[in-house]
Formats: sequence, C-alpha cells, structure tokens
Amino acid sequence: MNYFIYFLRVFVGLSFVSSGFLKMIDPLGTSYKLEEYFNPSVLDLEFLVPYALLIGIILILIETALGVFLLIGFKPKWTLWGLLLLTVLFLFLTWYSAYYNKVTDCGCFGDAIKLTPWETFYKNVILLAMIGILVIKSARIKNLFYEAITKWIAFLVIPIVLYFMYYTLLSLPLIDFRAYKVGTDISEGMKLKSGETMPKIYDFILESEINGDLTDEILQQDKVVLVIMYDLQKTDKMSFKKVKLITDNALTKNYNVYGVSASLSEDFTAVKEHYQLNFELLFNDATTLKTMIRANPGFIVLNKGVIVDKKNWIEAEKLNIQ
Repeated sequence: MNYFIYFLRVFVGLSFVSSGFLKMIDPLGTSYKLEEYFNPSVLDLEFLVPYALLIGIILILIETALGVFLLIGFKPKWTLWGLLLLTVLFLFLTWYSAYYNKVTDCGCFGDAIKLTPWETFYKNVILLAMIGILVIKSARIKNLFYEAITKWIAFLVIPIVLYFMYYTLLSLPLIDFRAYKVGTDISEGMKLKSGETMPKIYDFILESEINGDLTDEILQQDKVVLVIMYDLQKTDKMSFKKVKLITDNALTKNYNVYGVSASLSEDFTAVKEHYQLNFELLFNDATTLKTMIRANPGFIVLNKGVIVDKKNWIEAEKLNIQ
C-alpha cells in the first residue's frame, strides 16, 4: 500500500509541476486563456479581464508550488487540500467548456500538449480521485529530505517561480511550442501535409486597407520586419519611441517594415502621427497576433517567409537586423 501511495504522490506532484512549468514559460498565454473564460459568452465575468494576467500568475504559482510541496512532503495535509480545491476548480471549468463547447482548449499544459475539453475533464476526474486517496492517507506522506531542507525548498520555490515568470514577461517564452517559432517557414506551414486535417498555419493573413491581401507578396520579400501590435489600446505607450528607433534603423538597411494590428486604422493614424512612425498598417485577427508573438508590441523578422528572429519590444535592441 505504501508503494501505491508513493506512486500517487509522485504522479500527482509531477502532473501539477509539469502543468505549472508549461504555463510558467508563457504566463501571457495563460492570461489570454483566462480572458476567454471571462468572456461574456462563457462565464460572463468581464470585470475580471483587466486582472487576467495577475490571476494567471497567482494560479501558476499556486499550481507549481503545491506540486513541489507534495513531491517533497511539505505540510502534506494542507498541500493536499489545496490541490483538491484547485482540481475542483479546474474540473468545473473543463466540464463547463466541454458541456457548453465554449473554450475548445483549456490551456492546462500551455501550447505544448493539446487536449480536447472532454479529455481534460476526464484527466481532472482521475486526478481528483488520486488526490482524494492521498487526502485520506495523508499521514503516510513524509518529508523527502530532512525537515530543514524541505522547508528551505518550499520557501525558495515561490521566489524562483515568480522570477521565472517576470523574466519571461520581459522577454519571450524560453520554449516556443506554437506554429510561429523562430526558424519556421510560414509558406510551408500554410500547406496541407499528408495525414493532416488542416495546415499548421491557417490564419496568417496580412491585409492592407488600400491594397487588399498582401500575404503572398510579403512572404516573397527577403528583408521584412513586422511590428505586431494586436491591440493599440493595450500597447505600452512607452514602447513607441523604441518602435520608432528600431523601425527607422531597419528602413535604413533596406528592410520592408509593416505594422500589424487588429485595431482600427484611426487608432494607428493617431499613433503614427504622434510618434512619426514611417511604416503602414496591415491587419490580422487579434488571436492570431497573440499566437505569433507574446508581446504588444513585438518584432518579427522574416526572410522570404522564414521567421529569422522574434523579440519583445523591451529587448528590441537585440533584434537580428543586418
């Protein structure tokens, strides 16, 4: 029986740590997923949308920390009750998504592992049952190390996770599981391969208000910089001076520079005039732009449709523009 309890402890702990880690490397992705849940057509909690990132960070921290606490045996009774409550919350959200077909991907494992809502729901049912057994047998869960070492690990895991997320928010996810990672040939990704029901990239469109669809034309150009600003209302105003600096530098090196947004052209015109930006605006869906790069604004460098580099505006000086 002790071996079975140990197995459950390790399995549940690693499940939460891995899930937390995959969200930790992309906290903005978690906030976008929470915004979907807060949408009026889903849970109708729109007042929480401005706090989606903060809520996401808190949930990631709790999920990861509790997983580590279970693995090392830190305060097992409290840890297991915390995991139980968290799993009940996830169980409700995944049931709601599956039953009402509201959110097609819960984002439980970030972009690394895609599960259908029902698959995620059944996964949570199994986890809930395992945690229930562990709650009953919590007295059998002992410290993995000496008590002092266990306490230090438990104490350090919180600042480590917070720093990791802070670093990621200032740059980009350390591991990019999405279809637009560096090295991707967008044109190839848009082709339907044998055995696939849909291409890996199906939503890459660059439309001009005046000239229409410029997607194919831009994918054939060898020196392109895309300035991704999915929502100009939410774009950090401090970033535009750097956008001006980076794009002017790219233009002097014969790059074709385009802004890409889902915002109204009037919003961009106001920004363009105020900061004297020297590029035009193209349009794409906000969800696609959030998928392309976890930054607002962010820079993507293309060479004949191949993604050469990506940078958050904060690290734009490191952009590979030659």
